[in-house]
Amino acid sequence: QVQLVESGGGLVQAGGSLRLSCAASGITFSNYAMGWFRQAPGKEREFVAAITWRSGRTYYKDSMKGRFTISRDNAKNTVYLQMNSLKPEDMAVYYCAADLYGLGSANRYEYDYWGQGTQVTVSS
Repeated sequence: QVQLVESGGGLVQAGGSLRLSCAASGITFSNYAMGWFRQAPGKEREFVAAITWRSGRTYYKDSMKGRFTISRDNAKNTVYLQMNSLKPEDMAVYYCAADLYGLGSANRYEYDYWGQGTQVTVSS
């Protein structure tokens, strides 16, 4: 049974930081590209960042570049999202996703498995 479990969300003031984690089980983690997406109320789920399965190359939505960092630890089957300089518009439910042999796509439909999400709230 495949499970992706996000953690690390919470309430933070604007300008603050959070580190999200996503622990995977039931898959050969190192064979999967991992992505982070987010969804705010009334909006479509959008791409945040991704990291490829082999080279660990990273990709970001333009508005996150320089503020967010995605990384992975294959020994721990975990992907992270370090979020700095958070803004109220970053408030959303953040989801991690896994894409077998993926190349770090921003297309959510290319991902095979999804977590349940973790809420990030940013107060102004």
